[in-house]
Amino acid sequence: MTLAGPQIRVRPAEELTASDRLTAVVSQGKPVGRTVRSRLEAVAGTALAEAAAAVDAPPPDPHRVMRTDTDPTSMAATGAAIGRAAATDEPIDCLLPGVAAASAKAFARGLTLGAQRIDGTGPHITLWIEGPARVAAATAGADIAGRTLLARTLANTSSNIKDPAWLARQAQAVAGGALTVTVHGPDWLHHHGFGGILAVAAGSARPPRLVHMEYRGATAGPHVVLVGKGITFDSGGLSLKPPPSMPLMKTDMSGGAAVIAALAAVRDAGIPLRVSGLVACAENMPSGSAMRPGDVIRHYGGRTTEVLNTDAEGRLVLADALAYAADTLSPDVMVDLATLTGAATVGLGRQHAALYATSDRLASALVAAGEAAGEPVWRMPLVPEYRPAIDSVIADSANTNTDTVTQAGSITAALFLQPFTGAVTWAHLDIAGTGRTESDRPDCRKGATGFGVGLLTEWLARLGR
Repeated sequence: MTLAGPQIRVRPAEELTASDRLTAVVSQGKPVGRTVRSRLEAVAGTALAEAAAAVDAPPPDPHRVMRTDTDPTSMAATGAAIGRAAATDEPIDCLLPGVAAASAKAFARGLTLGAQRIDGTGPHITLWIEGPARVAAATAGADIAGRTLLARTLANTSSNIKDPAWLARQAQAVAGGALTVTVHGPDWLHHHGFGGILAVAAGSARPPRLVHMEYRGATAGPHVVLVGKGITFDSGGLSLKPPPSMPLMKTDMSGGAAVIAALAAVRDAGIPLRVSGLVACAENMPSGSAMRPGDVIRHYGGRTTEVLNTDAEGRLVLADALAYAADTLSPDVMVDLATLTGAATVGLGRQHAALYATSDRLASALVAAGEAAGEPVWRMPLVPEYRPAIDSVIADSANTNTDTVTQAGSITAALFLQPFTGAVTWAHLDIAGTGRTESDRPDCRKGATGFGVGLLTEWLARLGR
């Protein structure tokens, strides 16, 4: 699979020459450095150079000078607006003078994400920035955003192309350097007792896979395991979804796409950590061989689940992967991502993902990383009094509520997963609302958002410092 998204180059503004062509100048009403000012005059003329540094002066060409506040959120939005405006194949050259490194990183992220076109391609963009620290920050922002676009592309790929084997091959395609990828097929899954993944995949003619990614950026320090839901299409199984709900179900592997892209971003950045990734890949389809409501399945490790609703399949595949990670990978912390419940969208909408965590420290770190990455999360409670809501008389638990009183579907889904994590520090991100958008946004076309890539990479970068 060839990805041809926006091509972003970040260059020092001090290297501007009269032969360079500026498409846009972003102004914060602050003076630029003397060297950059003189080069800007040579490139764009005295009037535009003065306007770019002035607070209130009207620009001679309002289509070339954009004014914005300097906080990272505003800078990301301005970058996205410039990127989105790049509707032609003409290259874009943008000057961003006089901002903090965090704002430069946010601007480059927004510029890259906004430049995505509906076909997954994008223009060639050169971003000119003053100072080596800002250049480094902007380069990191553009690189991480490029991996977010990878996650979007994986999730937006139609499911007549994308099956579990295809998704596994895309993970293998990003391997290299300190990142290795192993793919386990149905025979291996049968032999090792992955009853959840196998049950979900039973109705499909396309066999499941478990993708195991390993990044060894350090030999000491914490071992982090990321787990992603990789349902390549979710029809609901025998508990069939209504037709209007199905078209976006090609994006039901957005959690898995985020894990694949985040591991690639961590490798690209050379973060000094050991990070593993597991993506549980299956297709949930109805057929004569599909799992049925009322079935009891045995997961990796022996815990059993009564299936009451075959459309609550994501937690079944995650359970296997979490149990396997806790048992065999010796993790210090595990984080899973999944487009898991409609209840998370009802409760939090499409701007915040639902965060559940067994550690206050881990929860605070993920909240802070999400804020810095422009991917906000909101911590939700793991309410122990709600555990009886998923009790079963014939299994360890049921995959949906067995009472009609508790509701709280996102919370009970997290409570279902928790026993599979053992004693490992764990966080669960329900990205059902944030993993996809049903309309165009300045920083994202309709479809998959790639949510989680920036958050995870930012969190891991901070953890590795």
